[in-house]
Amino acid sequence: MEEEYNEYNGVKKEVEGKEPENTDYDDKLDDSEEEIQQLKRELALVREELNKARESYNNTLNKLKYMMADFDNYRKQMEKQVSSKIESGRAELLIKFLNIRDDYLQALKMAKQSKSEKVVIEGLEGILKNFDYLIKSEGLMEIETIGTPFDPNVHDAIGSSERDDIPNNTVTNEIRKGYMLNNKVLRPSLVEISKKIVKNTINGNEKVEKESEN
Repeated sequence: MEEEYNEYNGVKKEVEGKEPENTDYDDKLDDSEEEIQQLKRELALVREELNKARESYNNTLNKLKYMMADFDNYRKQMEKQVSSKIESGRAELLIKFLNIRDDYLQALKMAKQSKSEKVVIEGLEGILKNFDYLIKSEGLMEIETIGTPFDPNVHDAIGSSERDDIPNNTVTNEIRKGYMLNNKVLRPSLVEISKKIVKNTINGNEKVEKESEN
């Protein structure tokens, strides 16, 4: 009986000497909560850095788009300027060529008036055909003149003649042929135009007047 009592007391003391297991569980729980809070703070920092990186990326992308647009505009402007210079140089060269053709026409006219040999005239006319072929191949279009109304946009009037059989300001003669290039006047035509004769009777006297140009 005494042995059983002693064994009971020993077990009781052993149980009383142990710490409750709940203390370790609470400590582990506190540590886990602290780790969670730390992870949340780290996640918030990562999100903040990500937002900054996204904002920096968007700003850089917008700047790049503006730079590309500016460069594209600059490229188009330079192409336009180069094209304009090329067309301007081409126009100047064609005008010089037309002036040479004018001189050639005068030489051909004088050759015909001086009754040069037929073979010479035919040779000169053949060269003139080559001139005209080159003009057409470059896209030049002749400006209509004789019989058309005077148009200051394409005609230069350098003379007039009194006419009562056609409307006033009608082109009656072409002094120099004009040309269009790409729907623009390369060289205006030099022309003469009609001036209608107006007869008025003043105090029994007949008076001839020219209508003013309109």
